[in-house]
Amino acid sequence: MKLQLTLMEQGYIVRKTTDNLEAYDSLLRGIEPFFHYTPETNAQARQLWEKAVALDPQYAEAYAWLSWTYWREAAARWSADPQTLKRALTLAQQALALDDSLPRAHGVLSFVYVLQQRYEEAIAESERATTLDPNNADLYTMRAFVLNSAGRPEGALRRVEQAMRLNPRYPPSYLFQLGWAYSATGRYAEAIATLKELIRRSPNFLYAHSLLVASYVFQWVSQQSADTQTLAQAMEATQRPLALSNSFPLGHVSLGTVYLWQKQYEQATAELERAVALDPNGAVSYAALAEVLSCVGRTEDALEAVAQALRLKPESADGHLGSVGTAYAVAGRYEEARAALQRYLSRYPNILGAHLTLAAVYSELGKEAEARAEAAEVLRINPNFSLEVHKERVPIKDLAMLERQLAALRKAGLK
Repeated sequence: MKLQLTLMEQGYIVRKTTDNLEAYDSLLRGIEPFFHYTPETNAQARQLWEKAVALDPQYAEAYAWLSWTYWREAAARWSADPQTLKRALTLAQQALALDDSLPRAHGVLSFVYVLQQRYEEAIAESERATTLDPNNADLYTMRAFVLNSAGRPEGALRRVEQAMRLNPRYPPSYLFQLGWAYSATGRYAEAIATLKELIRRSPNFLYAHSLLVASYVFQWVSQQSADTQTLAQAMEATQRPLALSNSFPLGHVSLGTVYLWQKQYEQATAELERAVALDPNGAVSYAALAEVLSCVGRTEDALEAVAQALRLKPESADGHLGSVGTAYAVAGRYEEARAALQRYLSRYPNILGAHLTLAAVYSELGKEAEARAEAAEVLRINPNFSLEVHKERVPIKDLAMLERQLAALRKAGLK
């Protein structure tokens, strides 16, 4: 009872679904370490949940939680073994075979489908989970994760807000889904405040640090903050995840991206190459490397990195296409840039930088009406957007190439 109350105070509610009290005790004892988000605590939780399954082989809830440890190991790239995700899938299916009405098992299965990029099936499973238990706040947050991953951040925002209403004592993980949805919908100030609160409550949450860096950079690119220290704050935010794990690929992507916008090109290239080496199957790492290489004028290398990115699976649906489109545009491959940016913006319509690049691309293609429409989108998102500020900030190394982009943007109607 004391353990139940302690977990409830932290925002975790786990119902008793076994008559074996020792198995239930093992399940509860695994929850706190699981949400510390490290390989060591993930292994600790797994050991406790394996014990719960051994004590009660019919304990469906324990199979679902055990599946989640394998999913997290695969998602966080703590293991390169392709069997890890397969093990997560098997355990989730085993939980459902024991009890098809178990909401958490449907939720965990939706997570597995996300990593397999089976987004429609993932959404269906997450909806099934909330239908089975419409008052369970955790399930709405799991659904928010699925929607964020599937490139539907507006829907994710509604679900996580619903979860927070159901559980006002929500755990830190809710804040990640909220911050992700804010960032993906262009609400960077809210994303930054949310993610800083998450990190205060859960400092080992690696993905929160990377998303915080991205939010600072997007805020800088879109000129949505008057704070001249935005990039310095982004650089500061890169330090914690790499201190926690120097082998975390997105930590190096984050650092490389900040270096790029600080116009420290050699450091940016080195960090993105490090990210690719650590995660050779990561679409985001290759896409970010392509953007850097294009900005420094290494066009052929940039296009090779783009080709690699497009062959691989991104962290979230089409999330890498913003960088892919930028790399194509700077390399002068305007038709490819247009296709990538249109697809990206179909999911993330409030990302100013993508509209800006697409405006320049349309100008280069001689599509004046489309260019002006994209320029109007830039000004919808930030009516005070300035080409002079953009000229100072944009990290295109070749001055002739930079002037060409600026001329295209002026032709689109921006000033």
